Amino acid sequence: MLMSDTNQFPEVSLLRFIRHSLEILKNPLPFHRANFLKYGNFFRLNIGFGKSVIFIRDADFLSYVLQKNQRNFSKSSIQTKDLAKYIGRGLLTSEGEEWQKQRRLIQPAFHKSQLSLLLQMVNAVIERELNKIKINQEFDVFPVFNDLAFQTVVKSLFSSEISDFELRQLQNTTEITQQMLVKELRQPYLGWWFKLTGKIQYHINLIDQSRDILQKLVTQRKQSEIKHNDLLDILLDAKYEDGSSMKDTQLLDEILILFAAGHETTSNALTFTCELIARNPVVQLKILDEIKEVKKESCDLMLWIKNAKYIKAVIEESMRLYPPAYFIDRVNNEKDCFKDFDLPKKSNLLFSVYEIHRHPDFWEDPELFKPERFLDENVKFSKNYFPFGAGQRMCIGNNFAMYEMILTIINMVERYEIVEKKTPIKIKPLITLKPLDAVLEFKTRQ
Repeated sequence: MLMSDTNQFPEVSLLRFIRHSLEILKNPLPFHRANFLKYGNFFRLNIGFGKSVIFIRDADFLSYVLQKNQRNFSKSSIQTKDLAKYIGRGLLTSEGEEWQKQRRLIQPAFHKSQLSLLLQMVNAVIERELNKIKINQEFDVFPVFNDLAFQTVVKSLFSSEISDFELRQLQNTTEITQQMLVKELRQPYLGWWFKLTGKIQYHINLIDQSRDILQKLVTQRKQSEIKHNDLLDILLDAKYEDGSSMKDTQLLDEILILFAAGHETTSNALTFTCELIARNPVVQLKILDEIKEVKKESCDLMLWIKNAKYIKAVIEESMRLYPPAYFIDRVNNEKDCFKDFDLPKKSNLLFSVYEIHRHPDFWEDPELFKPERFLDENVKFSKNYFPFGAGQRMCIGNNFAMYEMILTIINMVERYEIVEKKTPIKIKPLITLKPLDAVLEFKTRQ
């Protein structure tokens, strides 16, 4: 894979990859950073079987791929094949005309006007889940936010038609299937073993059980004459250009993807944001002041969200430091070039959003938590900031996620003082960037 006629991407050998395989399986980010520091913004990792991946931390290159020349780039087999075998071919895993057809159909469900109708239900779920917080004792907050985010997605889709047992089964299946996929991706040389031992098929069978639960819910809804005005109603009523509706198999694929992507990134972001708020008491007090102002002016939830500018900046800065979608993968359909870089057809590209968001060329004091940087209207970060991707493939649920997170912070900080424990923020990179041992203490606010 040539940069030009005379230069090559610096290569990290297969031997070095295997030598560090256990570390990479646990957390690949230190390995990525070490190579970026050694080689610059690009390096090529030999992963065996004649395959290699180009790792990139250049924001302009990522913008070129996602926006300026996005027609020549597709998602890699990580999503279109590896992930798709578990959750099907929905918005996240499809490409080309298939993706465009689904995007046009589903987009109206996530318009701001439609989401505003869900806010009361979302806020009720948030209030209920925050009531479960243990006062005056240390605990890992991630399970709280994980349940909150999952419940929010489920209630937005199905209102109140799903049992707690079914909910827990869907949630557990989502978690353990992701862990299996991570093993496949980080240990590609063991693919034959995963197939031989039936590990892959076991997890596919678990997903099939989830599909059975979802199919039952969809069938019940179709037979019901009651309108719930939730996302499932909207998806069932949606029509393609020829007047037809989604088939159940396609609908289940889209619902599985909403579960996987819709709750995972939000729960991660909320946990990291909560940890950062706890570590910065001044920020916490500023949030509290803004909550008082926002609630004094109106009882309208959408106005709360619109006016909570500092809270939004806190969340944005949290997602800069700890982007839930911490890498973006693409393959060029035809040969391409960017600046001095020549990309042969079908080059595997992996952009490190985590490193781009902490790159000193793009950010002042990149390792510091400074929410105020997102309040400066004179500074635009869009070309260096990719928490929800960019371009046509930007996350369809980005507004939903931001609304949910803002309402959660408003409800949480108004009720509780969050106290940090003197431990570093730990991460566990899986398909998304997950928090690890996020131990905090909550006290009832006087």
